Amino acid sequence: MSTTRKVAIGIGIAGGALLAAWLLTGDRKKKTKEFIAKKASNLKRTFDKNEGASEDTDAHYV
Repeated sequence: MSTTRKVAIGIGIAGGALLAAWLLTGDRKKKTKEFIAKKASNLKRTFDKNEGASEDTDAHYV
């Protein structure tokens, strides 16, 4: 892996850590937790709907 790629990955990880720290401090903490919980709930509901709608694509021969 080239040095440039390692630096870019390091900057991306550091940026993400700084963003998470900023979002989880002060009065933003409550809003951030509510937002994440709401999105996780919506995502879970989406996966639950898709599980019941799966189709049987295997051919059954007699």
